[in-house]
Order: sequence, then structure tokens, then C-alpha cells
Amino acid sequence: MGKIKIIWDFRGPNGKNTAIHHEKHIKEFFEMEKKTLINSGVETLNEFHHMAFAVVLKTDLEQIKLALKPNRGQISK
Repeated sequence: MGKIKIIWDFRGPNGKNTAIHHEKHIKEFFEMEKKTLINSGVETLNEFHHMAFAVVLKTDLEQIKLALKPNRGQISK
């Protein structure tokens, strides 16, 4: 089955803390909705740009996009 990495971008001096906090809410959503969360985390792109991400099944993508409104996504291996 295909996997998609959905991404939320956070910028500014508090971006890292916001991304870490957002990941907690991502995990809560998947637990409440009983959806498969393949992986999640936080990545630092530079000092002022951080992102929270979730790797999800392609079959769940539309429902998750509507509920969580990610900024972008990419195909994941």
C-alpha cells in the first residue's frame, strides 16, 4: 500500500517548540480516530524553519487532510 508523508511547517524563533507540540496532537488524533500512523516526528530545516510530519496510508489521506490541514505532502517509501 502507498504511503504519504504529510507535513506542517512552523517558522520563527518558537517554531521548534510549536512543531514538537503539534506532533503530540497528531498522535492524539490518530489514536482517537483509530487510523494507522506509520511514523511521526519533527525535523529541523534551519534555525527558523521546523516541521512536524506524519507518514500515513494513502487510503486514509483524504480524511486526514480534511481534518488536520497539512501544509504539504510527499510520497514516502
